[in-house]
Amino acid sequence: MNSSPTPDQVTIGTKHVGVFDSGVGGLSVLRAIQTVLPNERFLYFADSAHAPYGERDDVYVLNRSTHIAEHLVVSQCQAIVIACNTATAVAADALRQRWPNIPIVGVEPGIKPAVTSSKKRRVGVLATRSTLQSKRFISLLERYGDGAQIVGQACTGLAWAIETGDLKSVEIQELVHRYCTPLKAADVDTVVLGCTHYAFVRNWIEQAMGPEVAVLDTAQAVAKEVARRLRDLPPTATSEPRMLFESSGDVTPLVTLAKDWLTPDARVAISSGSNLVPGTGVEPVRPFSGSGGF
Repeated sequence: MNSSPTPDQVTIGTKHVGVFDSGVGGLSVLRAIQTVLPNERFLYFADSAHAPYGERDDVYVLNRSTHIAEHLVVSQCQAIVIACNTATAVAADALRQRWPNIPIVGVEPGIKPAVTSSKKRRVGVLATRSTLQSKRFISLLERYGDGAQIVGQACTGLAWAIETGDLKSVEIQELVHRYCTPLKAADVDTVVLGCTHYAFVRNWIEQAMGPEVAVLDTAQAVAKEVARRLRDLPPTATSEPRMLFESSGDVTPLVTLAKDWLTPDARVAISSGSNLVPGTGVEPVRPFSGSGGF
């Protein structure tokens, strides 16, 4: 079972923390949060039937994000993590306005730490086209670009390939190589992962870019921010720490990656219908079929 938390881990008390993404990508964020907050209770929602958000228009993403956030609020989540760069860029402000009393934490490309650490001051950003074109991303560049050369690379199809395929597939490797090639040509020394899905193929990205290029994501920073925000909330009355997984679509990718990606000692609640059954595996996962269009 769990070993004693390290000094940088925070044990606050069991709460409901809702985490959502267009699909499986947010599991990379959930793992970081669960490491920092080993005693929390999580509800993870994968909107797999509507993935990936990065290839949808803003109205669609806003509607889906609002609908899912409402589901998490009804499910008594005390905090919500938008574990999707596109959904954060499009919907974070609107969700915070609608639920001002609920901490809502989003994810954004780590422009500031990348620029700070880049010796050549050349930074590449792998992200969806929606993220790169968003006002929020443009604002990040204005605030933290600091005159550095920022090369944005839209990775059309990569999130979908990760969502539905084998992480070792030739298709994924070819997509990674295709999208890393312009960054290599630009001689960047730092690459930012601007989509939570890309953490699952970080090894291929590092291989494509070479050992001299640093690859950064923001999962740990998000986890620390969630811990900070939870300090102000009272614990909920629950039994034992557990994780509940829900999906609007095919649960197979979620099951597979949750098994491989989450910490081995995670205690998981398996949801089957309306019953919660304590367990240590991640099968089966509940498809949510509410009246709101899931």
